[in-house]
Amino acid sequence: MEMSVAREPYQMSRTQEVLSKVPAVTLGFWIIKILATTLGETGGDTVTMTWLGETTPAAAQSAINGYLVGTAIFGVLLVGFVWAQVKAKSFNPWLYWATIVASTTAGTTMADFADRSLGIGYTGGSALLLACVLVSLFIWYRVIGTVNVNRIVSPREEIFYWVTITFSQTLGTALGDWMADTSGLGYVGAALVFLGGLALLAAFYFWSGVSRVLLFWAAFVLTRPLGATVGDFLDKPLDHGGLALSRPLASAILLVTIVILVMAVPQRPGSHPSND
Repeated sequence: MEMSVAREPYQMSRTQEVLSKVPAVTLGFWIIKILATTLGETGGDTVTMTWLGETTPAAAQSAINGYLVGTAIFGVLLVGFVWAQVKAKSFNPWLYWATIVASTTAGTTMADFADRSLGIGYTGGSALLLACVLVSLFIWYRVIGTVNVNRIVSPREEIFYWVTITFSQTLGTALGDWMADTSGLGYVGAALVFLGGLALLAAFYFWSGVSRVLLFWAAFVLTRPLGATVGDFLDKPLDHGGLALSRPLASAILLVTIVILVMAVPQRPGSHPSND
């Protein structure tokens, strides 16, 4: 009996690790995450701007708002993927990354709709969405007792996880646009600022005692505007500081790259930052 009791905590820990449906936070995780956020920017712009013509002169006379239609399309996809993710019995890397891409494309179109169609602007949109991220994390912490992503083992925790991620993805789009356009840094300058912020977080991770949970969420948020500015740099016109690449082509290349990396980089659950 004593041996059985002594093993129980270990067995519970092992069970939680097996049931975790989010991947380990590794260098490969961050590389795929940045590519996925870049795809979210180019993919969202492909639908709303290239296919629905939201940035064309005819958009003002159209009864269809491309940003709203794009948000509806990607919102439905996001809800479907999150439902499948919650229902899944174990970690599935293809399902997880599909959900991430859906959240970042939905975040792109939602931020553009709020900033441009509703007239909130980049500054107002960034402030509003930052508040949404902080409120989501606060409620998550009050209900669960932690926002540690190593403990995503129940449907309730997964819902908090994906709601917070979607807010952070949307915030990243608005923040990237604000840094590139409003501040006057341009796409390259803004990308360098976000890269510098991520380098600073990495330094804190390796050489300080700052909470790993705090560093994870800070890095998760910062990778989104980095991807947004890189995506805009790829497909925006030359006279706007971009490379004027085809949005559908850039999106296809990014998607193929992500698929290759998901197959090549070991994908396993667990081992997220665990010390609060």
